[in-house]
Amino acid sequence: MKQEQILIRIAGTDRIGLTSEIMDILARYDAQILDIGQADIHSTLSLGILVRIDESSSGSMMKDLLFKTTELGVTIGFKPISDEDYENWAGRQGKNRYILTVIGRSLSAEQIRATSQVISAHELNIDAIKRLTGRMSIKHPERNVRACVEFSVRGFLSAGDRKSLQKELMALSASSEMDFSFQKDDMYRRMRRLICFDMDSTLIQTECIDELARRNGVGDKVAAITESAMRGEIDFKESFSRRVALLKGLDVSVMQDIAENLPITEGTERLMSVLKTCGYKIAILSGGFTFFGEYLQRRFGIDYVYANELEIGEDGKLTGRYLGDVVDGRRKADLLKLIAQTEKVNLAQTIAVGDGANDLPMLMEAGLGIAFHAKPRVKESARQSLSTIGLDGVLYFLGFKDSHLGEQGKL
Repeated sequence: MKQEQILIRIAGTDRIGLTSEIMDILARYDAQILDIGQADIHSTLSLGILVRIDESSSGSMMKDLLFKTTELGVTIGFKPISDEDYENWAGRQGKNRYILTVIGRSLSAEQIRATSQVISAHELNIDAIKRLTGRMSIKHPERNVRACVEFSVRGFLSAGDRKSLQKELMALSASSEMDFSFQKDDMYRRMRRLICFDMDSTLIQTECIDELARRNGVGDKVAAITESAMRGEIDFKESFSRRVALLKGLDVSVMQDIAENLPITEGTERLMSVLKTCGYKIAILSGGFTFFGEYLQRRFGIDYVYANELEIGEDGKLTGRYLGDVVDGRRKADLLKLIAQTEKVNLAQTIAVGDGANDLPMLMEAGLGIAFHAKPRVKESARQSLSTIGLDGVLYFLGFKDSHLGEQGKL
């Protein structure tokens, strides 16, 4: 018996049991489901079903479906799909798929238009769009002050094309108050296992060395050395040594007071809670100091801390020296690889989050590198950025939905 493909499209007000009643009719005619997709927006259903069925039965099936949808108060349409069209379509599925995540405090039609324009300019097709954040409240706009949607797109991108697309997205991010993550939709994206954070200006909203310098009355001198290093006049290790030397004589009790009052970055508590619940290994890789990293380790249950250790004298005061090797940008990247090897995690399953130029090596080494509230040069070089919301925005880049997280999904 000759068979044919029919695309069935149903739209209207959703109700419990609608899909079941449609499937009941299709089952009676022994229809084979080749593809199916359903979306529900504000109780309005859009259901698509591609079936393969005997030609002798298709007419009766469509008639029964028409009667049933009239009874249910929804509209239905039918479209025949030739064998050749089906084969061409099926051959394109599962190849060169990407996930584009868009985040903002809110998202407007203009922002989505600009995003979709970049996608289409690179000849990528949008297969699906889904919301990851909870629905906003009209009466209480202060709740759920974030919005995230995820585009599933398909098409061919060369390495150069992908780099160009990500550059355009980063430029759009800077001008449109939204953030992007563009990732290949492969098994590694769904199986991240290790996440490494910078500490200062990432997990905490301060630079610890600046706080220490201020307490020791040398804030201006340390700032001048920092600026000289940023101008390229001295390298990181030399600037670090000179700044640490200015901390000589500071009592360790001051460090404890600073640690207990660290300004934790928005979203950190929620992010850490979800990551620990889901079994991620978490590391701090910082050019800051172990004293503060270990405080955060105890607070959040962090697995690894690598930072710079200040030498403390027998009198309980800083000596102006440090112990061991300086944790600079290259060292951070090496540590990420070392921890991944220790945990038997593929580098493609790693995530790195940081804000400064010394974070770029690990951002580029990780499977997913995220520039967080980063300096312009870092943001330009990174593949992903997050600047409009708190650190828990990282969860959306990992594909989490608020609805999946229960109480942890609420603000």
